[in-house]
Amino acid sequence: MDSILPVTSPTPDNGGQYRTSSGSSRIPMIFRRLHRFHQMDFEQAAWQLTYLCLAPKRVYRNVYFHKQTKNTWARDDPAILILIAACLCVSAVAWSVVYSYNIWEAIELAFLMIFRDYLLVGAVIATILWFFSNRVLLSPPSHSTPGDAKVEWAFAFDVHTNAFFPFYLTLYLAQLFLVPIVLKNNWICLFVSNTLYLAGFAQYIYGVYLGLNTLPFLVRTELLLAPLLPLFMGYILSLLGFNVAKHVLPLYFGS
Repeated sequence: MDSILPVTSPTPDNGGQYRTSSGSSRIPMIFRRLHRFHQMDFEQAAWQLTYLCLAPKRVYRNVYFHKQTKNTWARDDPAILILIAACLCVSAVAWSVVYSYNIWEAIELAFLMIFRDYLLVGAVIATILWFFSNRVLLSPPSHSTPGDAKVEWAFAFDVHTNAFFPFYLTLYLAQLFLVPIVLKNNWICLFVSNTLYLAGFAQYIYGVYLGLNTLPFLVRTELLLAPLLPLFMGYILSLLGFNVAKHVLPLYFGS
């Protein structure tokens, strides 16, 4: 059975060739470089986060260049992880003010947002995407299909990262400013609340589709849009009187 993580890594001392290795090379490069702040390109990462909201397809154009130059579809610069973690810390502080948390509760909330909501959930989703893509979406072998035509686990995590940021802006940030509205007991506020959640999850699903649709050796990627149907049906039913925010926020923040 294939390893869940990519095991190829660049080796500068052998003429730029790639070899299979074990140990730390089984950890995606983006995580192994988290301590190398001086090598991180935060300007490029900020550009990517901006265009993930304005024109996400532009971000994925860089994927081909990265594959040609570094023989991997996944990014190796963890700057975008640091920026997203910083954004989650800011949100944790703001939500802590809303719910009158003390400093230790605020730190705990930031920890949960980063390590549970983003990294742990992201690892689970990346594993599902990695497995589903390599088992269902791979195009049939042919003379034109490259030998390494497989979805890397690290790229699946990249897809999650790219899809997570618009989701974050909608449900972690925009919802913060709309709390006085989405928790009120009237249908208009219920509509705003549920539409906000619909937008957040729809953006995430579409972002996942865009990411995997970039890979030239995948087919039937429109299957990744299938969750939009039950999502929209649930949204329509919720408008009959189920306010999502009034149920999610007390559960999430324990109040």
